[in-house]
Amino acid sequence: MGIVDDDIAQVRDASDIVAVVSEHVQLKRVGRRWSGLCPFHAEKSPSFSVNAEQGLYYCFGCGAKGDVITFVREAEHLDFAAAVERLAARSNITLRYTDARDGENRKRRSRLVEAMEAAVDFYHQRLLESPDAAAARKYLRSRGFSGDEVRHYRLGWAPDAWDTLVRALPQPKELLVEAGLAFMNQRGRPTDAFRGRVLFPIFNANGDPVAFGGRLMPGNEGPKYKNSSGSPIYDKSRVLYGLNWAKAEIVNADEAIVCEGYTDVIGFAAVGVGRAVATCGTALTEDHVRTLRSYASRVVLAFDADAAGQNAAERFHEWEQRHGLEVSVAAMPAGSDPGDLARTDPDALRAAVTNAIPFLRFRVERVLAGRDLATAEARARAATAALEVIGSHPDPLVRDQYVMDLADRLRLPPDELRTRLAGRGRAAGARPDRGQSGAAGEERAAVATVAVLHDSPELEALRLVLAQPEDLAESLHDALFADPLCLDAYRSLRDAQWRVGQLADTSDEVLALLQRLGVEQPVSEPAEVIERLAEAAGQRQLAVLGNEARMSGDERALELAGVVAWLKPLLEALRDPRTAPDAAPVLLGWLIDRHEGRT
Repeated sequence: MGIVDDDIAQVRDASDIVAVVSEHVQLKRVGRRWSGLCPFHAEKSPSFSVNAEQGLYYCFGCGAKGDVITFVREAEHLDFAAAVERLAARSNITLRYTDARDGENRKRRSRLVEAMEAAVDFYHQRLLESPDAAAARKYLRSRGFSGDEVRHYRLGWAPDAWDTLVRALPQPKELLVEAGLAFMNQRGRPTDAFRGRVLFPIFNANGDPVAFGGRLMPGNEGPKYKNSSGSPIYDKSRVLYGLNWAKAEIVNADEAIVCEGYTDVIGFAAVGVGRAVATCGTALTEDHVRTLRSYASRVVLAFDADAAGQNAAERFHEWEQRHGLEVSVAAMPAGSDPGDLARTDPDALRAAVTNAIPFLRFRVERVLAGRDLATAEARARAATAALEVIGSHPDPLVRDQYVMDLADRLRLPPDELRTRLAGRGRAAGARPDRGQSGAAGEERAAVATVAVLHDSPELEALRLVLAQPEDLAESLHDALFADPLCLDAYRSLRDAQWRVGQLADTSDEVLALLQRLGVEQPVSEPAEVIERLAEAAGQRQLAVLGNEARMSGDERALELAGVVAWLKPLLEALRDPRTAPDAAPVLLGWLIDRHEGRT
C-alpha cells in the first residue's frame, strides 16, 4: 500500500538531485560529476559524489548511496512516502495512492497545512491593517522590528476576542481544532487558541506553516509565551523555527546557530547572520540535532549555555561523538540575548559567533572563572572541579588534551591529574568509550568495509555507459563481459534503458555497484574501452579455441587452427594505436557472432 508506482517514477525523473542535495551540502562541479563533504558522516576531504544525469549519489567514505528519494529520506529523516511527497511538492506533481485510507490521511495533513496557511494570512493582515492591532504594531516598533521584517516573517496579531479566527476561516471547525488553531470550550463551542498575542508563524523546513508562537502583550495577564499544541503536522521536538529561511546559509557556512526564541533568530538575520534557528519552547533534542547534522557539521549554541552545561552536558558530548558534530558556545555579554544585542551592539553579536569556543572549553572556563588561584589549596580545588567537567566527555583523547591544558594553567603535574580523573571514572562507574556505536554506526561500518572490485575495462565500460550512454551503448554486448557481476549489471542497465532509476528486479549487489560507478568519473574514451574489452574477450576466446582443438578430431582441430591463425594477428593489431580502430569492429563482430552461435 502506498503511492502509485508511476507517480514515484515521475517524481524521481522530475527531481533535480543536484538542487536537492545542494540544500544540505556545498557541491562543486568536477568534470561530469558534483562533489562535496558527505552529510552522513564526519569528514574533512570530499568523498561524496553526485551524478546529475543518472540522479545518483555515492559516498566513498561511508558507502551511503542511492537516488534523490533515498537522499531526502536519509537527510531529512523521513519515511519513503513522506520523501516522495516532499519532492512531489517541489515539482508540483499530484500524487495518487493505492490505499484509500493512506491517501485520505495525507489529504487530511494537506488540509491542516491549508488551514494553518489561511490562519497565517488572516493574522498577518490583521496586524498590518486592523485598528485593534495598533498597540501590537507599536510594541513591535519599540522592539526594533521594521515593516519589512514583519512582512518577511509574516508576523500576526490575534485579537483579544473569543472566536474571531473561527468565524473568519471557512475550514470546518473540527479541522481548526485538530490543527491547534482552536479548542472546544466548556459549552462545546469552538474558541480561538490564541487571543491578545503577537504571533510568530512557525514553518517546517519545507516552508509549510505548521504552528504558532504567541507573545503576550506587556501588561496583560497570562503566560508570556504560548506555543501551538502538538498536531499531526507539528512536533515541537522535531521542528526548528527559522530553518526554512536559514538552511541555505547553514549549508554554505557548514554551521548552524541555535537560539532560544523567535526574536533571536530575527535579530541574527538583521545583522547579516542568517544561519540561526530556534527551538520552539523546548530544550534541544536529539531529533533537532539529527536534523541540523544533515545540513552542517558545526552547531553554535547562542542561549544560556550555563543551564545546558548543568542539565545536558552528557547528551551534548554524546551527540558530538555519535553524529560527528562539533558543538560550540557563543559567549555573549551577561544578561543579554541575541534579539536585544542585535539592536544595541550588532558587532558584539557577530563577534560572539565568530569567537565561539568548544562546548567543553566553555564549561571548563566557567568553572575556573573568578577563582583565586594564588594558593596551592585553591588550585587543587579548582582542578577537582574542572576534572568533574572534563570527565563527562566520552573521548579519552579529548579528555587528556584538557588535562594537559589544566595542568599547565594550574601549575600541577599532569600525571597526578590523570590519576585523579581515572579514579573519578572508576568511582562513578564510567562507561567505556563507545565512539560510533549503535545500529547506525555498525551499519555504516559494515557498508564501508564492502569489498570493491578491482578496476577493469568492464567497470570502466559501465562508468562510461552510465555517463554517456549515447556514445557506448550500441557497441556493448554480453560477449564482452566475463565478470558475472558486471554482466548482470550490464544486462540490468540495458533493460532499464541505461537509467539506474528504472531498474527492476535487480540484486542489491548489482544496485550497489551501479550506484557507486554512477558517480565515478570515467577516465577513458569510449573507443579505447571497446578496444580493451574486445582484446580481453578475444584472448579468452583464444584460450577456449586452444582447449577445443586439443579435445577435437583432426578435421575439427585443423579448422580451429585456421581460426586461431586469423585471430592472433587481429589481437596484435588491437595493440597498435594505428591499426586498432580498424581491427576492433572486425573482432567485435566476430565475438558477437560466436557468442550467439553463428560461427
